[in-house]
Amino acid sequence: MATVTKGSLDKLEELLGEDARDLLEHRCQTVPKEQLHLPGPDIVDRVWKDSDRPVRVLASIERLLSFGRLTGTGYLSILPVDQGIEHTAGASFAPNPIYFDGGKIVELAIEGGCNAVASTFGVLGSVARRYAHRIPFICKINHNELLTYPTHYDQILFGTVKEAWEMGAAAIGATIYFGSEESDRQLKEVAVAFHEAHVLGMATVLWCYVRNPAFKKDGVNYETAADLTGQANHLGVTIQADIIKQKLPDTNRGFEILNFSKTSPAVYDKLTTDHPIDLCRYQVISNYMGRAGLINSGGESHGSSDMRDAVRTAVINKRAGGMGLISGRKSFQRPMKEGVELLHAIQDVYLNPAVTIA
Repeated sequence: MATVTKGSLDKLEELLGEDARDLLEHRCQTVPKEQLHLPGPDIVDRVWKDSDRPVRVLASIERLLSFGRLTGTGYLSILPVDQGIEHTAGASFAPNPIYFDGGKIVELAIEGGCNAVASTFGVLGSVARRYAHRIPFICKINHNELLTYPTHYDQILFGTVKEAWEMGAAAIGATIYFGSEESDRQLKEVAVAFHEAHVLGMATVLWCYVRNPAFKKDGVNYETAADLTGQANHLGVTIQADIIKQKLPDTNRGFEILNFSKTSPAVYDKLTTDHPIDLCRYQVISNYMGRAGLINSGGESHGSSDMRDAVRTAVINKRAGGMGLISGRKSFQRPMKEGVELLHAIQDVYLNPAVTIA
């Protein structure tokens, strides 16, 4: 396991800048950390073995936790590259065309010390015989394609669970756009797929996104509100997602302001505050108090601020009780050496004992 020195902590504080003290010293007064099922080296024995997951699924979860620089910590650093479909290949890979080649994607994940690489049937299948035994594969089974005109947003199946199993994937991934007109169909499809994956011994990862144009009001996008994303998470773990991928919350009170569904004043008065760590903790508690892992997404690349943004997200996720980060565009839309450095900076947060649970 990699070690973190005092110099590394100083570098972390330098990266966080004026937010360092607020993020590193915050104490959560909403849901106590003692009530959470926190990541750790024994998380499979401590949490997952009491579930109904088949033995082979427990082995697959353990495999995900036993590769890369975070081996033995209970945390995950995943490289996701499905953007060739989700955002078009040109928009995704034009900044760094080597990643049109799926082999380079997997190479980045290995060189970057990631626990796993998540990508499409095509990318992973094109290099499966070379790499499936060298790094865990998370095969994404559904996508939003952007070639329909006019553009519409839906997640459709691109292959079967058995195909993912045949290529040696340790897990499958899927997306549901909760709040969209198509979400009921997606929910049914993914629930069936997750059951089949568990039968075959694979873990399940859900891209648990909130998506509806009506969720944007007065210039605020409540698709990333803590209350809405928390409920999306709760739906995701209900269909037995082992790991939830969610965007970091940056606002709250979506149910109140949009005036739909149901909520409680206690969600805002007791279970959350405006602090980013407390907002993220609400996502964690929505995952059965952390029984299912929360990994936050790294988001799009903004250039020079990417390192700081990625490290900030990692600190918030870890201190909230999350399980790790899944960061793609910030790492592959730059030279491989710089991408590796960014991934290592994220992982260093989870390796750093000075970054504690709030």
